[in-house]
Amino acid sequence: MLQQSLGRLIEQVAKDRGMNKKVIIEALEAAFLMAAKKKYGLTKEIEAHFNEEIDDIELFQFKTVVGKIQDEEMEIVLKEAKKLDPEATVGDSIGVKLDAKKFGRIDAQTVKQVITQKVLEAEKDLVYKEYFHRKGEIISGIVRRYERGNVMVDLGKTEAIIPPREQIPGENFRSGDRVQAYILDVQDATTRGAQVVLSRSTPLYLIKLFELEVPEVSEGIVIIKGAAREPGFRSKISVYSKDSDVDAVGACVGVKGTRVQNVVQELRGEKIDIVPWSDNDMQFVVNALAPAEISKVIIDEVNHSMEVIVPDDQLSLAIGKKGQNVRLAMQLAGWKLDIITESKILERTTRAKKSLTAIPRVNETLAMGLYQNGYDTFEDVAKAEVKDLLQVPGIGDEEKAKSLKQEAQVLMDQGLTTDKLVNPKRAEEQVSASAETQKEEVKEEIKEEKKDAAEKN
Repeated sequence: MLQQSLGRLIEQVAKDRGMNKKVIIEALEAAFLMAAKKKYGLTKEIEAHFNEEIDDIELFQFKTVVGKIQDEEMEIVLKEAKKLDPEATVGDSIGVKLDAKKFGRIDAQTVKQVITQKVLEAEKDLVYKEYFHRKGEIISGIVRRYERGNVMVDLGKTEAIIPPREQIPGENFRSGDRVQAYILDVQDATTRGAQVVLSRSTPLYLIKLFELEVPEVSEGIVIIKGAAREPGFRSKISVYSKDSDVDAVGACVGVKGTRVQNVVQELRGEKIDIVPWSDNDMQFVVNALAPAEISKVIIDEVNHSMEVIVPDDQLSLAIGKKGQNVRLAMQLAGWKLDIITESKILERTTRAKKSLTAIPRVNETLAMGLYQNGYDTFEDVAKAEVKDLLQVPGIGDEEKAKSLKQEAQVLMDQGLTTDKLVNPKRAEEQVSASAETQKEEVKEEIKEEKKDAAEKN
């Protein structure tokens, strides 16, 4: 049935496909077995084995040894069985060799189809196993085409995909371009084969590039603690040195910035900030917001947020272009950050002091104590629980806390507000504007009533 040596064919296919010879032999055995069952019957107990000595596939049908045959298809008489195996006894199962040369053209086609199918399945499995174990590595390939926004990349043994969300915005490739990317995932698609998903936008790609570029990182001396990216625009990485003699930031920057520039070049000019990591969250946030200068940081543990106070001329630097700097710092540090200028804090403090000192017996010192404990206005004091006010330094006892709360309530009952205290002119304008709005609304209502009455008449 096969014109060339079967052994040579197996060797050639294994070499061409980059597969183990055993896989090809198993595929051949499975193919011959299927063809045999189609010819001799699916209920027959048949086995196929490749015999290297005779360079051919041998087929055996197993029959039960009996004293008297009742089913010639499934049984063999003891006398005939002993010719095959002298030690055969009644009840044994013995293999009777089938003539593979009896297969016709249709059977040969079946063999070919099954071999092709089995080899393809084996190739898919090999691809999946190979690339699955390479997840997290950087790989290079050749761009072949765009398909529904996906970049299709030829890796040699398989074709990978860079989905739109994993591409760097504004980056375009032409067919034949060499591209480097991070193996993000390998999906075992049973029907279509393994799907290798690549990424150029993940922060993991940035980390891996530094591992390849900086020997201290690959050797484990410098640790990259985290990374945050806005692909194609700006990114931040936090680094830490296990060796006090090695500067983590300096190692990543390299002599005259060569190391970081190599990474920047691979990412098409993406700006990279290298931030010293600290186990002190406040200090780490200050580092992450660099190059902006920070005046003060106020931590809110309950809401896992920080209020970052900066000089007025540092506000735009702290926030960054389109908010990139503060967004990346939040991603890197894992804290919600609110950037406030010193003048805004001064304005807020002055407002709080003016409002709180309106309460009788509250001096500036106590007012600041209340403010630092979260009470910005006398209205806040009026609404506070006595037990919470007792936590403020300077209040001391329950009677004083109750008295302050009552006095603040009196101010509210008198119709006084913090806005009236702080900016009376603006408050009057707001009241006046509100009154004018109400007048206009009343006029409109009267007009509507007259119109309805006229329509009824």
